[in-house]
Amino acid sequence: MIRIISLPNPRIAQAFVDYMATYGVQLQVKSDGQEVQIWLEDESKLHQVEQQLTLFLEDPLHARYQAASWETGKTDTHLRYQHYSYWQRIRSQAGPLTMIVMVLCILVYLAQQIYGDQRVMTWLSWPADRHQYVQLWRWFSPAFLHFSLLHILFNLLWWWYLGGPVEKRLGSGKLFTIALISALLSGWGQSLFSGIYFGGLSGVVYALMGYVWLTGELKPERQLALPRGLMVFSLAWLVLGYFNVMGLAIANAAHVFGLVVGLVMAFCDTRTPRKARN
Repeated sequence: MIRIISLPNPRIAQAFVDYMATYGVQLQVKSDGQEVQIWLEDESKLHQVEQQLTLFLEDPLHARYQAASWETGKTDTHLRYQHYSYWQRIRSQAGPLTMIVMVLCILVYLAQQIYGDQRVMTWLSWPADRHQYVQLWRWFSPAFLHFSLLHILFNLLWWWYLGGPVEKRLGSGKLFTIALISALLSGWGQSLFSGIYFGGLSGVVYALMGYVWLTGELKPERQLALPRGLMVFSLAWLVLGYFNVMGLAIANAAHVFGLVVGLVMAFCDTRTPRKARN
């Protein structure tokens, strides 16, 4: 018996099981804590299941899967459908570092609302001169600054969507390394073009976009992927930022530097074989 995939939502898992039943492929579902595992008995059907799973994951709410559940679905699946919790959903895809960064961004944003952007930026802005060079936090802290509710929500959503899987699959150390290097280099790049007063997690987010997308293309077995459509959208957003289409002050240099950092790190990581353990 082969484990096909683990999914956080029992209803979604059952929909795929029901859909494959219409092809005569029998799958089993098993509860595993907060997730549901899908298993295949007949290994000769593995290629067919993997092909259909790829299509399913692109749009699991498509009408054809709901129709399959009506046609072949059973009520005696023994799966327990718990009350949906957004907080539980966030935590299920986020490791400790992912959560810590989200909390820090929110706390800094609240401080900006209480004390004002200018005052908080004097504490956390990019170093202005050699006297501030020794204040090491300044080389990274601009990533925690956000200047509107939309700004912080957009960045935190992407951070959770990309950073969570990286931490879950590759560990907190890898996410920390990506975040640290991209925050430093994207901040440095932005400071060359706009001075020291800027902020946002978007440089790190673009690094994660590049890292997750290229890792998924070169090493799909690491189970990291960013749909190509989202990658194209992100690149289009980056280009539009240079034309000021939305009338927003966008840290374009930070985006470019972050994206390049993520792509380079992914290329290096996928080209370096892991050392065999004794």
